[in-house]
Amino acid sequence: MSRTQEIIELDNEYGAHNYHPLPVVLSRAEGPWVWDVEGKRYMDCLSAYSAVNQGHRHPRIVKALKDQVDALDLTSRAFHNDVMGKFLKKLCEYCGFEVALPMNTGAEAVETGIKLARRWGYEKKGIPTDRAEIIVCCENFHGRTTTIVGFSTDPDSYEGYGPATPGFRIIPYDDIKALEEAINENTAGFMVEPIQGEAGVKVPSPGYLENVRKVCTKHNVLMILDEVQTGFCRTGKRFCFMYEDAKPDVLLVGKALGGGLYPVSAALSDWDKMEVFKPGTHGSTFGGNPIGSAVALSALEVLEEERLDERAYELGEYFRRKLESIPTDKIREVRGKGLLLAIELRKEAGPAREYCNRMRELGILAKDTHGQTIRFAPALTITESEIDWAVGVITEAIG
Repeated sequence: MSRTQEIIELDNEYGAHNYHPLPVVLSRAEGPWVWDVEGKRYMDCLSAYSAVNQGHRHPRIVKALKDQVDALDLTSRAFHNDVMGKFLKKLCEYCGFEVALPMNTGAEAVETGIKLARRWGYEKKGIPTDRAEIIVCCENFHGRTTTIVGFSTDPDSYEGYGPATPGFRIIPYDDIKALEEAINENTAGFMVEPIQGEAGVKVPSPGYLENVRKVCTKHNVLMILDEVQTGFCRTGKRFCFMYEDAKPDVLLVGKALGGGLYPVSAALSDWDKMEVFKPGTHGSTFGGNPIGSAVALSALEVLEEERLDERAYELGEYFRRKLESIPTDKIREVRGKGLLLAIELRKEAGPAREYCNRMRELGILAKDTHGQTIRFAPALTITESEIDWAVGVITEAIG
C-alpha cells in the first residue's frame, strides 16, 4: 500500500466523512505550488478557496507568525494586546471603513454582519423587536452555521438541519426588481456576494451592485457585502465592489486576511452602525488575538506593497483569454474576474470532477462545483509562464 493510500485510509477511519477530497495527500507548499507525500508537484489552483492569495508560506508572513509566537500568544479580549490596534488600523485604512470587529472564520464574520444588521434595525431604524428581516439570494454561500444554512438553497447545506432560523427572505441573484419588491418596513439588510463563488463563479450583470447600493440607500436598508472569497485582490481590485460605485454599509472579510497561515476574519462598517455593539453583546475568545493580528497585518502589507490587485487584474485577463482559446467544444462558458475564473462544461461532456482528476494526474489541483463547473483560483503571485503551463495541462485534460 502506498503512503498516500495509508494516509487516506487513516483519514477515512477516524475523520467524519463530511468532505469528498481528491485522492491526493499534500505535505509541502511554496508560492503557487504544493507537493504530495510521494514528492509529486502540483499547481494549486484552489488556493484554499482564495485563502492563499499571497501564495503558500509567503516568507514575510511566515516571519511575522514566528516572531509573534516568540513574543505573545493569546490574551483574549479580556485584556488589550499590543498588536490588535495596529492590525485594525491597517485593515480599516485598506478597506476604507472607520471600524472593524475582528473574528476568526468567514462564517463568524457573516454571523457578525447578521447580528449587526438586526441590532441596527431595532436601535436605529425602529423595527419592532424580533421582526427584523434580512434579504439574501438564491444559490448563496455564506458559511456553515445553523443560522446561515437555514437560508441556503443548496440541499447539501440545509437538509437535515431544520428548523430554519426565521427572519430571512430569499430572492433571485442579479435581480434588482426582486430586491425592490422584497423590501418592506421590517427589512434591516440585504446580504449578497459580488460574485457567487460556490455557485460556480457566477458574475452578475454590469451595474448590478451599483443599483443594489441605490436601492438600499433609498429604502434605508444596510447593504452587506460578503467578500470573504472575492476580497483582498482576488478579482483584480482590492475588493470586487470597487468595479462599480457600490461601497457597502457592512463589508465581511476573511480567508486571505490570514495569509493562508491563520484564520482571521472581520466585519467592517462605520461608527454610526457599529456603535450598536456594546461590551458583552458580541465577541470571540480568539478574535483579535496577537498571533492572528500579526499575521493579518503582514498579509495586508504584502497585498498592498506587492500590488497584488493590479497583478491579479492583468494576469486574470491573460488567463481568461488563454482559457477561452482552448480548442474544444466541451466548454460552454469561461467566466470570472481577475484570478477567480471558472470553466463551465457542457452537460454532454460529463461531470467536472472527472476532469479535475485528469488535471490532478497531470499536475494541477482544481475544484469542481455544481456538477459542470471547474473553478480556478491560483495564488496571485503566479507568473505568466506558469499560466501558460497550466493552460497546456488544462487543454490536455479536457481533450
